[in-house]
Amino acid sequence: MAEQTPHQNVTFESAGREAHGYLAVPEDGTGPGVIVIQEWWGLTDHIRDIADRLAALGFVALAPDLFGGRVTHDADEAGQMMSELPAEEGARLLAGATDYLLSREDVTSRTVGAIGFCMGGGFVLALAAQQGDKVSAAVPFYGVGQGVPDEYSELTAAVQGHYALQDSMYPADQARAQEEQIRRESGADVVFHFYDADHAFHNDENTAGNYAPEQAKLAWDRATSFLRAHVK
Repeated sequence: MAEQTPHQNVTFESAGREAHGYLAVPEDGTGPGVIVIQEWWGLTDHIRDIADRLAALGFVALAPDLFGGRVTHDADEAGQMMSELPAEEGARLLAGATDYLLSREDVTSRTVGAIGFCMGGGFVLALAAQQGDKVSAAVPFYGVGQGVPDEYSELTAAVQGHYALQDSMYPADQARAQEEQIRRESGADVVFHFYDADHAFHNDENTAGNYAPEQAKLAWDRATSFLRAHVK
């Protein structure tokens, strides 16, 4: 049986290679599975905290390390690290993470949910489009376009997006066009919410000062309720 340590670093196989991540398990030892996809800063303490918060709500949360242990707080370096991650490599790692999570005996759901921020918001959609009915809920927060698939015909997950009206990195009009494309091509249940905030408004460790507590709480409550409703 899977080890019931509440918080741990884990390794798993991904396309024949070893991958790494951070796993958070509820106190009672079981729950539905959720993939947490990092921002361009790497697998930071903030992303680990997101996994811990999900575990506190009853989810088994896995945050895969897409940058192989690299973490930065410099925007230029973060942009460089993101640019060096091919979309197909990120998708491969996330596919392995999905299979690993679904194989764990402490995961009670037949599907996983996926939630991601910034760069991770794009990869959430890539994962859902790639994995079909293995992913039942996809929650992108202000995705910047990295990893975003060209089309969504294979996506079956319900999608709930969270985007900022003042976001210059991924403007609201682009997000609205993406929402319509997903709905048109997949036929899935798609709802995007828009907030009077800037990029990364949910990150309470954001060095740019964009954190917006009220909007962040509203988005988090919506997102976790959505995951609870759809990940079975």
